[in-house]
Amino acid sequence: RDSLILAAAPFDGGVLQRDFAAAFRTQRTAQWNRDNRAVEVFEEHRFAAITLDRRSVPATPEDTVPALLAAVRELGLQALPWSEAAIGLRQRVEFLRRHAADAALPDFSDARLLETLETWLAPALVGKRRLDALRAEELSNALAAQLDHAQRRLLDAQAPTTLKVPSGLDRPLSYPGDAAPVLAVKLQELFGLAESPRVANGRVPITLHLLSPAGRPIQVTQDLHGFWERTYPEVKKELKGRYPKHPWPDDPWSAVATHRPKPRH
Repeated sequence: RDSLILAAAPFDGGVLQRDFAAAFRTQRTAQWNRDNRAVEVFEEHRFAAITLDRRSVPATPEDTVPALLAAVRELGLQALPWSEAAIGLRQRVEFLRRHAADAALPDFSDARLLETLETWLAPALVGKRRLDALRAEELSNALAAQLDHAQRRLLDAQAPTTLKVPSGLDRPLSYPGDAAPVLAVKLQELFGLAESPRVANGRVPITLHLLSPAGRPIQVTQDLHGFWERTYPEVKKELKGRYPKHPWPDDPWSAVATHRPKPRH
């Protein structure tokens, strides 16, 4: 780029074609354009390392998929459209890998997913020239496809997305990082439940975020038995006047769980 031509003479390209025909070639190149965040494909006519002519051509999956995978490696997995379902699936798999090593579940860590893009992500990129053409549902399906039927059943059994509480409702379970699974639920929905629920075939107690009737946090615990025994009497004393329409039984062990206020008389 910094060269300066001080003297030059015309050269007959036909001489090159005649004497160095083997050095001429037509090459197809695909590259990720960072500015417009799309794959561009060109056909180049070259003499050795010199590009003589270059023109844009339609892209094929053979062009775009490797270029898009290279873009993901450059930008990181955060460039992909992760839905809550896909993030939750990764968290559940990683949770069960920690607590049930015999489950032989795939590694969904960032490092491993980046190493295996050709295996799990490439099929979802066929026919696309841009990363933002990949829909969140397609990404989620691509990830889920790495689990076979037996692994999915095991995951649903030992790391479920929801848990049925004594009130009869299914409440969502979350799996935050290295911590225990979390269940946020109103206190009245757990009446009659003596011990904290467990997952991973009973190996891991759930962290309960006990909520007031208004959905405000009261207590975080993995020891529901201890809460009923030691903390509930104080909670009842403090909140019964604030939420008189909701049940506050003296004996939460035998009370009927509910998600509704007390019926009107």
